[in-house]
Amino acid sequence: MEQYVTEDDTLTSARQAGQQAEIGHISAASGAALRFLTAAIGARSVVEIGTGCGSSGIWLLRGMRPDGILTSVDVEPEYQESARDAYRRAGFPANRTRLIQGCALEVLPRLTDSAYDLVFLDAMKTEYPRFLTESLRLLRPGGVVVFNNALAATPLTDGPLSASDADTAAIREVGRLIREDESLIPLLLPVGEGLLAAIREKGAPAR
Repeated sequence: MEQYVTEDDTLTSARQAGQQAEIGHISAASGAALRFLTAAIGARSVVEIGTGCGSSGIWLLRGMRPDGILTSVDVEPEYQESARDAYRRAGFPANRTRLIQGCALEVLPRLTDSAYDLVFLDAMKTEYPRFLTESLRLLRPGGVVVFNNALAATPLTDGPLSASDADTAAIREVGRLIREDESLIPLLLPVGEGLLAAIREKGAPAR
């Protein structure tokens, strides 16, 4: 898939800033998948957990509607300053983004129920199962939740884990929860580190 997508200078700069800060950065293929998903559902309101240095936010914004707003949450203010600069260099006005500094599990409960088209999770893998609960509350019917670094969620990798491998255990758990939830339509996209996506069915009751 990489041959179908390329980074421009703004995305390359944001990715390199993430590498220098030693934080995770999204691949071009995963970013293109995020852009595709937001465009496919006509996303106007998106929540991102894990601002990083802005590369994933740029991909999301490029797929969203022109009046769409990205709400991005991160505990590190310096990352958000870097992301804010990346958004500006990518041509997005300040009113297209809402950056919130804080712990995701403290911020998410303050966001409005059923008000978002897509929620993208790329932080604190050990909290993925709890993030799923909050995300399903935030999503409108037909909305999409997406988890990054999800290749470990596939049942094909269900081998024994060490007690210290808490991230992998949590990713597998959120994969199990999504597979077993009849109100969700799941899909594991094998791009980058893996994107686990699920649509909240339109007839599903509010969480």
